[in-house]
Amino acid sequence: MINFLRKITVLVLCVGLASSFTTTDKQPIVEVYKQPTASIESRVEDLLKKMTLEEKVAQMRMFHANKGVKFKDGKLDLSEVVQKKLKLGIGGIKNPGEHNTPEEAAELNNQLQKYIIKNSRLGIPGFFVTESYNGVDAEGSTSFGRPINMSATFNRELVKRVYDAVGKEARMRGLHLTHSPEADIVRDPRFGRMSEAFSEDTYLTTQMIISAVNGLQGDYEGLKGTHIGAVTKHFAGYAQLAGGTNFASIEISPRTLIDEIFPPFEAAVKEANTLGIMASHGDINGVASHANPWLLTEVLRDQWNFEGYVVSDANDIGRLHYFMKVAETPDDAALLGLLAGVDLDLYAEDAYALLPKMAKENPELMQYIDRSAARVLRTKFILGLFEDPYIKVKKVNDVVRTEEHLELAREADRESIVLLKNNGVLPLDQNKKLKLALVGPVLDETVEEQFAAIVGENVSMVSEKGFDITNGRRGVPELTEEKIQREGINKIVATAKEADVIVAVVGGDEFTSKEGFFTNAFGDRDSIDPAGLQDELILELKKLGKPVIIVLKHRRTLSVNTFAKEADAMLDCWDLSEEGNYAIAEVMFGLVNPSGKLPVTVPTSIGQIPFHYSQKEINYKKGYLFAENSPLYDFGYGLSYTQFEYSDISLSSTEMTEDSNITASITLTNKGDRKGKETVQLYLKDLIGEVVRPMQELKGFEKVELAPGESKKISFEITPDMLEYTGLEMKKILGYGDFELRIGSSSADFKAVNFKLKSGKL
Repeated sequence: MINFLRKITVLVLCVGLASSFTTTDKQPIVEVYKQPTASIESRVEDLLKKMTLEEKVAQMRMFHANKGVKFKDGKLDLSEVVQKKLKLGIGGIKNPGEHNTPEEAAELNNQLQKYIIKNSRLGIPGFFVTESYNGVDAEGSTSFGRPINMSATFNRELVKRVYDAVGKEARMRGLHLTHSPEADIVRDPRFGRMSEAFSEDTYLTTQMIISAVNGLQGDYEGLKGTHIGAVTKHFAGYAQLAGGTNFASIEISPRTLIDEIFPPFEAAVKEANTLGIMASHGDINGVASHANPWLLTEVLRDQWNFEGYVVSDANDIGRLHYFMKVAETPDDAALLGLLAGVDLDLYAEDAYALLPKMAKENPELMQYIDRSAARVLRTKFILGLFEDPYIKVKKVNDVVRTEEHLELAREADRESIVLLKNNGVLPLDQNKKLKLALVGPVLDETVEEQFAAIVGENVSMVSEKGFDITNGRRGVPELTEEKIQREGINKIVATAKEADVIVAVVGGDEFTSKEGFFTNAFGDRDSIDPAGLQDELILELKKLGKPVIIVLKHRRTLSVNTFAKEADAMLDCWDLSEEGNYAIAEVMFGLVNPSGKLPVTVPTSIGQIPFHYSQKEINYKKGYLFAENSPLYDFGYGLSYTQFEYSDISLSSTEMTEDSNITASITLTNKGDRKGKETVQLYLKDLIGEVVRPMQELKGFEKVELAPGESKKISFEITPDMLEYTGLEMKKILGYGDFELRIGSSSADFKAVNFKLKSGKL
């Protein structure tokens, strides 16, 4: 009887399953797009056939939650504007729940998603998008160090773990995508967004982008439910701005674009499978990026085989008309963006909102609308939103801002801090009675508390901020009045007199380096000297005759000549995590041996621009009158509390062909009395090229930890693709001939040996 019942049960189940795919009065066919086992391509195709023109265009649009997405008394509260926008469905919404706690955000986004699905004729979910410069850009998330801090670690695995945490925290808030990371190469410190990107170097940025995208996306496997999709930006050349000002033209040669600007984006597509790409505000050779089919279709799609979606930067399709002035009308602007390959219009009411009318007048546009709508829908299927659109709210606090993630933030901070100078004052001894003066305009309220948790009972502290650098106005900040700054300096000096050692926290605040938004905002500077009277502050502190340790916090490279000259020690911290002051104290008292390396070159003056280490060799021929022709600190530079010794380089062969590799090796020895980490850097210099070549290029690095007296052999495989560049005919070629191979601790401190690339073909 039991076996009989089992057979009946199986039969009923089979019949029920079969009936769900057959047409009867009671059991309609399950549409293909609702079938989880169907291929994504067939689901997209099926859904697209069922959609009206207006519904398709709705999938190609995104608006910001500040239009009226709120959470009141545990319930979703939508403005009439938002309700109207959602009548036909929506591609996505930016930053829903950004000002709510993680749990509230998850509940809000669940209710928002439910509303979208319920009010969509076909039940199409929306995706919710964030930013992630310091972790998830939302209240209650772990605040990690900035991307440029990540590069200073020179630690691929650590950076991937950071972005893995970011991806998990974002998904648990009910978010699905992030308009990050930035693959831009940053070489102009006048540009206020410098710290949002990773470095001045193509190879280092490429490695960081691969780590970041893989981390955010959970190696792509996490996209179904545990992680978010990366939208790599700004494609392409965004940071190469004339005058270093946001929205300015981009002056860049085609060869530099291909050899130096493209590689991080190409790696994001080919190696990390980024889910999205954001187009650049700027232009390339006069062609606006949002209206550039060569860039967004020929290069991105045809050459690199990108299958994801392309989103505009904020309002940039509309700006083709009223700002870039390459379109006579808003209709023309929408048409340019559509044909070029922009799939999703961010924010604008004067761009893709016009497409339904335009397509009815010109039905040929439907093929492009279908193309873009399909790419957006494909993204939603990849993210698993049709099967699992909601968040398990009770599990949010098990993932977001956990002790594990806070410790990870501190770990990244420890490895990103760069020791720029040390005359022997560091590390301080916490076993001796010592009074610290924590002073300076970049001092924040957590410094004393976090230091106290590290320094021990023998160390006492006094603190005095003195003054703020700016008035903190978000749009156009102003420097604090000189009188107030001088009064603040007097307060700082008076406080510092009480101490044995002075810790001066200086550099820049969040307002001295920031994004200059389209209207009513500035964030770029025409000087890279420390703002205000900070140099004067250091000179006054130096007169006290006490050791001065400078803690440099900033978001753009600064020409810190006075700091470098007067400081007894200087730590470059960039923009650390919320745990950053713990790490500074740990480094300062020798609990952590600093191992960060500079991801940029530090100039002595803004007049040296361009100053990146890999500029063309001919640029180094002449300097300037009355000035040193060298940077203040070189790319890749960073000191340690121990001493590392490099052996001479050994090569497996002094010749290679296009079909062979050679191995370059050195032995690294820790000659000091402390355990420490060193980043061994590999540079290549093409001695004779078909076109004018860079002075040198980073092509590899490895971070190694050694105990006192320990040695380790470090090897790099030199492959033919490392020697490629764009030749006279604008095609990739191999640089046959002689190369100099350099291995060392920075771009200026290395051992060198030559090898030759010969053709192995007859």
